[in-house]
Amino acid sequence: MNQLQQGITHWTNYINGEWVDSEQTIKVENPATGDLVGTIACASLEQVDEAVSAARECHNLRLMAGMAPYERMQLLHTIAAGIRALAIRGGQLLCLENGKPLTNAVWEFEEAARYFEYYAGMADKIEGKSIPLGDGLVDFTEYEPFGVSAQVIPWNFPVSLVARSLAPALAAGNSVVIKSPELTPLAVALLAQAMANAKVPKGAVNILCGYGYDTGAALVAHSDIDQIVFTGSVATGQAIMKAATEHVVPCVMELGGKSAGVVFADANIDQVISSAEVGNLFNAGQVCSAMSRLIVHESIYEDVKQRLITRFAGKSVGAGMDEADVTPILTKAQLDKIAAMCVRAKEQGANCLLGGTPVSRAGYFMPPTIIEAQANTDIAQQEVFGPVLVLMKFNTEEQAYTLANGTEFGLVAGVFTQNISLGLRASRALVAGQVFVNEWFAGGISTPFGGVGKSGFGREKGQEALYNYVRTKNIAIRLTP
Repeated sequence: MNQLQQGITHWTNYINGEWVDSEQTIKVENPATGDLVGTIACASLEQVDEAVSAARECHNLRLMAGMAPYERMQLLHTIAAGIRALAIRGGQLLCLENGKPLTNAVWEFEEAARYFEYYAGMADKIEGKSIPLGDGLVDFTEYEPFGVSAQVIPWNFPVSLVARSLAPALAAGNSVVIKSPELTPLAVALLAQAMANAKVPKGAVNILCGYGYDTGAALVAHSDIDQIVFTGSVATGQAIMKAATEHVVPCVMELGGKSAGVVFADANIDQVISSAEVGNLFNAGQVCSAMSRLIVHESIYEDVKQRLITRFAGKSVGAGMDEADVTPILTKAQLDKIAAMCVRAKEQGANCLLGGTPVSRAGYFMPPTIIEAQANTDIAQQEVFGPVLVLMKFNTEEQAYTLANGTEFGLVAGVFTQNISLGLRASRALVAGQVFVNEWFAGGISTPFGGVGKSGFGREKGQEALYNYVRTKNIAIRLTP
């Protein structure tokens, strides 16, 4: 059934080109109010099998891999146009279930469309190479799709992150089974409408909702998948990797972060404050690559601190539909965790300069929070996933690198300086998969993204990501004399 045209609030899963309901239902609430947004079918273990079987049959029949590359390119462009056509309705739905500002929610659909357009342009450029072996031999490589790609999507940017992994997987000729996040699944279910409208081959895209401990666990442990893509917590990523070892399945893992911006004495402070605002408060801090720590040279520390307090204190806190600056935390459990981390920080000697206590109102709101802390405190070491910025100061360049690299994570980092030599030197010294210089979140769809250490491995986005979804085959031929 086409849920969008019927205007109903119950959503079903998308398996083998069909809408499939389940006996169990998941309720989806608005974190700004606690009101019910809608319900969605909770996929059974049998339906996980059906989805994987459909994807396997699609691959065996070469419905994607056998397409001419230009046909895959055209298909991805058609999907992109379909996503754009759903952007307003989808943005409203995502705003309600996720809590993020409506403008950002609509933008997420637009970004999803751009992912498909970007990888559409690469679908006909997956080229092998010839290797010279001398007279009498011809040798060359081919890139072939893995087959069935299992993709487990997080709740913070569900639409964008589906597109980030689905688009290159399809461009390379794979078939895909997506486990959508049970906390924010409705906008992802709407994406299935774009797949149906584009007439994606049956089984090429399957979208299921369910809880991680059963639906997700069954998917990643399935004996008939060929690759796993996961974005989420370190603990869940570790559990998925253990499951993957059973069948020796390759993984792409984007895990947690505790990213630091290093502010040198010559930095443009206006750039620093703007970057801290966007880097820490965007999506209420519920971003794996958020600016969690700001490490500032002691000569400008007090100036930066006071300006940050003034800027953060002036931010509105409220619902996404009201376009508030800081929108809700997704769940009460996460809000309670953030609040407990702030209490623990104070117990460990940290100084809370702003915020630190949930807002007393309906919904799950944490105000912008700034905390001065030592490097060995929990708040400076552990991912918060909320609008909490940890401030630290440094004296020497070496001390700055020690502080910035002093966690188990290495997703992104930032450098603020007007000295290009210092900026490049610092970028190379920081242990991270991506370094922003003078602007947090610089980059885009075309720039590779991923971490080191407990932030994971593999790269998403950019041309480099496409090669996560293919394997190299070498063919050597002895020519007949």
